[in-house]
Amino acid sequence: MTKKILVVDDKQELRTLLKSYLSQEGFEVVSAGDGKEALFVARYEKPDLIILDIMMPEMGGYEFMRIYTREADTPIIVLTAKLDENDKVLGLELGADDYVTKPFSPRELTARVRAVLRRLEKGSAEPDVLRAADIELDRAGRTVAVGGKFVELTPSEFEILAILMATPGRAYSRLELLDRLQGSAFEGYERTIDVHIRNLRAKIEPEPAKPKYIETVYGIGYRFTPHHNNS
Repeated sequence: MTKKILVVDDKQELRTLLKSYLSQEGFEVVSAGDGKEALFVARYEKPDLIILDIMMPEMGGYEFMRIYTREADTPIIVLTAKLDENDKVLGLELGADDYVTKPFSPRELTARVRAVLRRLEKGSAEPDVLRAADIELDRAGRTVAVGGKFVELTPSEFEILAILMATPGRAYSRLELLDRLQGSAFEGYERTIDVHIRNLRAKIEPEPAKPKYIETVYGIGYRFTPHHNNS
């Protein structure tokens, strides 16, 4: 089944370029010139993934995400200025799954799109339930409950938690998690994992500053601790 991509950018030439390239790669592509138009298109077209620019007139990418992520859990890849670290971090905090810095090659962006979609398909193809400590993760239902209470996670947060819970006690490096998440590990993008982990802890940990589930392994990365502790 053909996957539908929504491209949101205020530059017509970029929308045309990405539509042409992604269409050649086998995707159905719809587009919007700003966040306000994107809300209308997304609600009507129900895309499988959204490529979203941040700086746009009428309604920017951040505002679009604040509204739309409450309505749907569609994966989002954010396009950011090359050196603007704040754009990347804020985008991830608002629920984006990945980011690509401008200028970028259509080939790299397509690889990211495929990786995010592949990750979601893989998760839906594994209808097992993971239980560790007092967390239950249901791959089929895409739900997570902590102490019996459901929490809302982004697709990336869900996948990171599933990776860690599947092998409690095993330490994963940031690059390992990035590779599992994206299908490839791009040097310099390890910070993405730190932001996802921080967001994940804020949602599942009783005290995010003293995590008892997701433990930092200094010099390496992260692991799901198999015992309750306050490390």
